Amino acid sequence: MEDNTKLGFIGAGNMATALARGVLSAGLLTAERMYASDVDDDRRKAFRSETGAHMLAGNAAVVAKTDIVVLAVKPQQMAAVLREVGPSFEEKHLVISIAAGVATAYIEKFVRNGVRVVRAMPNTPMLVGTGAVGLCKGKWANDADLALARRIFESSAAVVIVEESLIDAVTAISGSGPAYFFYLAEQMIAAAVELGLSPEQARALVTRTALGAGKMLAETGQSPEELRQRVTSPGGTTEAAIKSMVRSDLGRSLIKAMKAAAQRSMELGEQLKEK
Repeated sequence: MEDNTKLGFIGAGNMATALARGVLSAGLLTAERMYASDVDDDRRKAFRSETGAHMLAGNAAVVAKTDIVVLAVKPQQMAAVLREVGPSFEEKHLVISIAAGVATAYIEKFVRNGVRVVRAMPNTPMLVGTGAVGLCKGKWANDADLALARRIFESSAAVVIVEESLIDAVTAISGSGPAYFFYLAEQMIAAAVELGLSPEQARALVTRTALGAGKMLAETGQSPEELRQRVTSPGGTTEAAIKSMVRSDLGRSLIKAMKAAAQRSMELGEQLKEK
């Protein structure tokens, strides 16, 4: 970032804190050039403690102080926040929204022409520096704005650039995705306990298995299918498990579940248009 760039956060919850920590760790800017606001006193104190950023009394003050503003509020709070600060944004501002279901066109209704908007769909593993983020640009944003947003998010996540029409798919796959893996881990732990292991043993084995499988998928360059086949010996234990999953139509159930998540993301966006 340029030496005089200032970054602001409206909303100082977990995702904002994770992004701010990543930016600081990557050396993109210092805490002296970071500002935030939040209605919750505990979140303000936590953000200040973890980042060293300036905490300001209100949202408008963040806009006035900064060049890049991250809207890190819940979707249901977005309308009120934009009514408050939307007219304060100038053409110099880059506005980045991480609110699920909130289209760039919706944000652009509250700001003057020329204000650049980028929409991001991050996920909670950003909290441990291994997130995944989808980015798209609004009407007035350009490729340089996308590149800057990408640089910011890459401090704590892998980033893909997509058309906005695909953001609901990103939400269903990576935005909600960690919960799918957590649910699978829950069931594996329950199965391990039924098979006689203690809850502590089960958690240790499942957690390490998930970590190892993810690392192999990320680092070997092989497809999930190839990695699965390497583990699945004909007539062996893994094949017995996979065959049971196929008989239960688990694959189709997972696809159906993710389509349901994408549909819900679209519905939330439509509901917001009415506000």
